[in-house]
Amino acid sequence: MSNPVFLALDLPRLDAALTLAGKVRGHVGGVKLGLEFFCAHGHHGVHEVAQLGLPIFLDLKLHDIPNTVARAMQSIHVLEPAIVTIHASGGRAMMEDAKAAAGEHCKVVAVTTLTSMDDADLAQTGIGGSAHDHVLRLADLAQEAGVDGIVCSGQEVAAVHQRWKNGYLVVPGLRLPDGTTAGAAGDQKRVATPRAARDAGASVLVIGRPISRAADPLAAARAIETTL
Repeated sequence: MSNPVFLALDLPRLDAALTLAGKVRGHVGGVKLGLEFFCAHGHHGVHEVAQLGLPIFLDLKLHDIPNTVARAMQSIHVLEPAIVTIHASGGRAMMEDAKAAAGEHCKVVAVTTLTSMDDADLAQTGIGGSAHDHVLRLADLAQEAGVDGIVCSGQEVAAVHQRWKNGYLVVPGLRLPDGTTAGAAGDQKRVATPRAARDAGASVLVIGRPISRAADPLAAARAIETTL
């Protein structure tokens, strides 16, 4: 796509979300709707955002037994999402069933390790080794399962791209290098700049706070677009 930026539109008020998306629609390539948005506004909210004419990325991070995930995928066909996330840690069978149940034009991408987690966080869950190595293991499994790509941080995307040349690589946890509040890491631990992630092989750049919390969201979106 010409503009790889998907605006993370996880706002509690639908009117505010629509206003923000409307302001920056000419400078982003799509809109990402996560759990906060979907739980607050459901199918209706997705349909309202879709009226803007931008591709919809449903970041639902589905993770359950294979049959349940497959049925969940089927239930969102009517929303015609361009991208849907599942969790790679759900296993190969779950990923295979999710891809088989997805809409014809929907890319299924598997979340590897959340960008809010580092090596110590993984160790607390019983996973040894580094976050980097764990991402690569799950990326390999996702490729074997036949999904379209994975979600990883900007710190691992280059290594994944080397192993999966045609993988659809989604990178969240992006922050600006300017030190502003909108560019601060916040609860993210493995971050990168949009330009660095794109250069490393990212297909999609998920950007939320650097745009939504900027003093001038339109100016911020334009500025990010010019760096790409």
